[in-house]
Amino acid sequence: MNTFVSRTIEDQIRRRLTGEPRKIIILYGQRQVGKTTLAQHIFQNMADQKVLRINADFNPHTEIFSSRDLAKIRLFVAGFDYLFIDEAQRIPDIGINLKILYDNFPNLRILVTGSSSLDLANRIHEPLTGRTWTFRLHPFSAEELTARSNALDYHDRLEEWMLFGTYPGVLELENRKDKATFLGELTHAYLYKDVLELSGIRQSQKLRDLLRLLAFQIGSEVSFNELGRQLGLDTATVQRYVDLLEKAFVIKTVSGYSRNLRKEISKKQKIYFQDLGVRNALIEKFAPLNMRDDTGGLWENFLFVERSKLLDNHQIRASRFFWRLQTGAELDYVEEYEGKLAGFEFKFGNKSAKAPQAWHETYPEASFQTINRENWLPFVLETAEFA
Repeated sequence: MNTFVSRTIEDQIRRRLTGEPRKIIILYGQRQVGKTTLAQHIFQNMADQKVLRINADFNPHTEIFSSRDLAKIRLFVAGFDYLFIDEAQRIPDIGINLKILYDNFPNLRILVTGSSSLDLANRIHEPLTGRTWTFRLHPFSAEELTARSNALDYHDRLEEWMLFGTYPGVLELENRKDKATFLGELTHAYLYKDVLELSGIRQSQKLRDLLRLLAFQIGSEVSFNELGRQLGLDTATVQRYVDLLEKAFVIKTVSGYSRNLRKEISKKQKIYFQDLGVRNALIEKFAPLNMRDDTGGLWENFLFVERSKLLDNHQIRASRFFWRLQTGAELDYVEEYEGKLAGFEFKFGNKSAKAPQAWHETYPEASFQTINRENWLPFVLETAEFA
């Protein structure tokens, strides 16, 4: 797949970048999801504008844009209409320096990307309060991939994407061995390098062990206390590591839904991986679905992540949960949007499930639906229900 795949958020970014009120655009996302490609595609359509492109990995640029020296910065940006800073988290004091740019160059439009929110978010949000529009770029979504082909193709390749994920670099490769090799290298490059370097974690092996434990528990509730006992870490340290991994876009934590009823379990969490290829690379398991014992967990993770991409890409602020009672009644996924509550059960086949009686009794106004292999595409493609 060597042709450019349109990203759902591109038009939104372009409107914010060129429109009013003028604000700095921040584009977050994992390494290798296509942030640079997307930014370059946006600027390609601005041939009549002067664009200054900065790679924060290049030391002279880093020195200038971390200097807080208005005169030095002015010599660099004067005469340009747009400033694009790639991998901005590598620039010290980037937030303060962006504030200098924003306040002193009122005609300059700015777009910055960051492959991790670990450090970038902390250093940008406070000095730039009220001055930013923030976007998140995921690996390719079902919506983006079906837009360039068709739904039938997505059905045919569903297993491939459940095993190897939807990173652009993975989709460009044709055979299983190359895909697995790419994911192994990617996992080492951004999971360990970014998280360890930016967080200051010294116990790298503990982090690797934690990730593997989490990879084996997708679709299940996790106990930080139990994880700590298995790793020889205290609960607070495990929670800190999980928080860092979430900020680095490796995992996503989901809480139990509750309206403060005693019988509802809300303190435990489920953890999903933001890309299943990365998850499978961590446990070095790319066997076909019919030879696995974790297909149900993969399916649940896949649907959660694809639904999250749909909501994020369309700026829909729906809250996401799971639901379980102490009696064992449960739903895989619960969504709340503008006062409306919906429950879902995920089945990797063509079977349907009934909602637990307790769900209807507790939330009679809520809807329920089974999502299976026959009806999953609308769940990850359609936003009509949020109109």
